[in-house]
Amino acid sequence: MTTTDQTSPPHLLTIAELAEHLGVDVRHVRRLVAERRIPFIKWGHLLRFDPAEIDTWIDTHRHHPGRPRI
Repeated sequence: MTTTDQTSPPHLLTIAELAEHLGVDVRHVRRLVAERRIPFIKWGHLLRFDPAEIDTWIDTHRHHPGRPRI
């Protein structure tokens, strides 16, 4: 018996799931998408969000107190 290492595709978030995760309104997420300010995947007419990309996006926009502004 052989085992194969199958990786499942990442669970992609819907707009409602992402809004709940971020603690914002769905309308705000839609505005971020329209302004191309957040990473998203468009699959036909559906919008989906990769949690890993969202975490990276959040980290790049994080402000730390006491650090000089760039």
